Amino acid sequence: MARSKSNNVQINISIPSEWKTQLENLARIYSVEEGETITFLDLMRRGIQEKYQLGEKDSERGTIS
Repeated sequence: MARSKSNNVQINISIPSEWKTQLENLARIYSVEEGETITFLDLMRRGIQEKYQLGEKDSERGTIS
């Protein structure tokens, strides 16, 4: 199956393991509150989007327009 084209760009970053642990814990809490699975990466995307007032999500995966 061919993958559809996307405007997404993949980046690699390093964060302290403590941050990742805290984000994973927050993601579990948000998942229960929102009734859907939220990952620590989703929280990072939301934080960047909110901080820099970027466009709305295009899809469930957190694509930023």
